[in-house]
Amino acid sequence: MSHVLVTGGGGFVGGGLCRALREQGHQVRALQRSLSPALTELGVEVISADIADAAAVCAACAGIDSVFHVAAKAGAWGAYEDYHRANVVGTQNVLAGCRAESVRWLVYTSTPSVVHAGDDLAGVDESAPYAEHFQAPYPQTKSIAEQAVLKAHGTDLACVALRPHLVWGPGDNHLLPRMVQRARAGKLAFLGPADKLIDVTYIDNAVDAHLLAWAGLKSGADCGGKAYFISDGQPIAMKTMVNRLLQAAGIDPVNRHVPLALARVMAPIVETLWRGLRLKGEPMLTKFVVDQFATAHWYDIGAAERDFGYVPNVDLEQGMRALAAHLASQS
Repeated sequence: MSHVLVTGGGGFVGGGLCRALREQGHQVRALQRSLSPALTELGVEVISADIADAAAVCAACAGIDSVFHVAAKAGAWGAYEDYHRANVVGTQNVLAGCRAESVRWLVYTSTPSVVHAGDDLAGVDESAPYAEHFQAPYPQTKSIAEQAVLKAHGTDLACVALRPHLVWGPGDNHLLPRMVQRARAGKLAFLGPADKLIDVTYIDNAVDAHLLAWAGLKSGADCGGKAYFISDGQPIAMKTMVNRLLQAAGIDPVNRHVPLALARVMAPIVETLWRGLRLKGEPMLTKFVVDQFATAHWYDIGAAERDFGYVPNVDLEQGMRALAAHLASQS
């Protein structure tokens, strides 16, 4: 039995990890901003604290042998300082806590966006370099944090970084709800033909990848100090995936398209107006969003299979059936 800390345990991936770890009989502690009765019912010790609070993070690492650092500020818009505080300072605090409390294994949840420079990424592997310029603070700060984690790998603290892409499935409290809300309001449209292939990662596959990478670290597998792309291994057109998700939610498919050339012209204008007028919330169109819709982003996951045995156990059709059943049970 291990004593495990999951940062961001109340989130989508973090919650899945907490459930899986408890099912395996491990002692689990979750560090997050708010209390979670659902995790407490699972027998998870919940600590309510900010990941940017160095003392709180260090205290949460006491008596822990393994950390899954999932907590992050995600999004396509916002002040750089906010993302830096959560993603960079938060990760620095986790690394410091691991060292201070002699934690032996750290699995870090990253993102493929750290290598996305605005061009197509079609079947690339981990040799793809980090992007030199970013369209949003989220991938920029995640890139800084990932590199810090990999640099920290050593004999006392073994580290690995995973890059799951677009995690989806039952329990998603971010991507699908926003998509459904916009579709119902008639505000969801595709940029260009939306036929470029993308990777997605079903929640159970994402959790499996984390557990397998952790087991690899503990057994001395050749994954320490490395980053790995994680996905379902079934690239799919952006429009097809969005409409499949909407179908699972009982929403009619979306067929509205905005010309890509127009979106590229409008995105920087919208961003400038949003900043200048100090408007609240997230603009409907940003340069980062345009890049995500306009380019292919799917990845070779062979390294994860080779180094720690990751194979997606849930395929697209199985996942869609599970998602539809879950959403029907919630209505």
